[in-house]
Amino acid sequence: MLFAPITLRSLTIPNRVWMAPMCQYSAAAEGPETGVPHDWHLTHLASRAVGGAGLILTEATAVSPEGRISPGDLGLWNDRQQAGFARIAEFLAGHGTVPGVQLSHAGRKASAERPWRGGAPLGAGQGGWRPVAPSAVRFADRYPVPEELTAGEIRRVVADFAAAAERALRAGFRVVEIHGAHGYLIGEFLSPHSNHRTDAYGGPFENRVRFALEVVDAVRAVWPGDLPVFFRISATDWLPDGLGWDVDDTVRLAKELSARGVDLLDVSSGGNASGVRIPTGPGYQVPFAARVRAETGGPVAAVGLITDPHQAEEIVASGKADAVLLGRELLRDPYWPHRAAAALGVPPRLPDQYLRAATPQAPPRGAPPAPAVSA
Repeated sequence: MLFAPITLRSLTIPNRVWMAPMCQYSAAAEGPETGVPHDWHLTHLASRAVGGAGLILTEATAVSPEGRISPGDLGLWNDRQQAGFARIAEFLAGHGTVPGVQLSHAGRKASAERPWRGGAPLGAGQGGWRPVAPSAVRFADRYPVPEELTAGEIRRVVADFAAAAERALRAGFRVVEIHGAHGYLIGEFLSPHSNHRTDAYGGPFENRVRFALEVVDAVRAVWPGDLPVFFRISATDWLPDGLGWDVDDTVRLAKELSARGVDLLDVSSGGNASGVRIPTGPGYQVPFAARVRAETGGPVAAVGLITDPHQAEEIVASGKADAVLLGRELLRDPYWPHRAAAALGVPPRLPDQYLRAATPQAPPRGAPPAPAVSA
């Protein structure tokens, strides 16, 4: 099942091994190349397409300059960025992988240094900017107090998501994922831990999900009806009952997202509350995805410490999720899908240039026998 195709709307993805969005923090931070993908991003993503991933989602791609997590993040708010992504999307599609983009706004966690430089918040004198959020509530002690968005500014952010989706389509992407997880702006609106508003965007569940649904509506309005929209969610803030977003909320929102035209929920967790203890372990987030799928009937993808081919196969074959998203494991091994196929006795989907490497035990589908090659 891990290597069976899956069709969402008119789009068929060749297998269920997908690459999760992972920030590279490697774009130019200023000047005309700000946020533009370059050779590193092409090499990074292209190697996973050659490695056999069925779908590749780009790193969190900011819909506006202030929506970046760090000055080195990618963006999709201008033509130069769109052109850089077009080169990548064309390569991925040309090698049988579906190109997808994750659109994001970092909210109160924006303007941070690159992780390998410590990840500390950056002030204006360090190339940073003032973060925005649903409420003037800092993420953690070392973070600045963000500016609370006005209703008019919220409408502008919604429009930024729609504009970025239009650029993504022109760049050649076939899947767009809205980033509502990990304590970034949409997730901040969802959770009472970070959303202390008293207007139409705060308070009861119906108000706290309003911004997320407005973004989905705006993106779905410009995204073709025959192509899928994904939504990434943190299933829980890992806070005590009543203090944050939880799995019951996630199931409830999932039903509303489906009604608005979201085709798959990408189920992660955490990121919105600092200092919480998360009991990690192999597949520790899979039960969240499984519950959403069981209670909504909608397609889901599972993510989080999925590293073994048989583990991934069991997740999909047992119906816990419709696909698995691999992150760090694909950083360690870009060719994990080929290795997993061999472990599960499935012919790998090798590019033509690599057919000579097909083993006699697992030749690629439809390939003639490899000619003998002298040493």
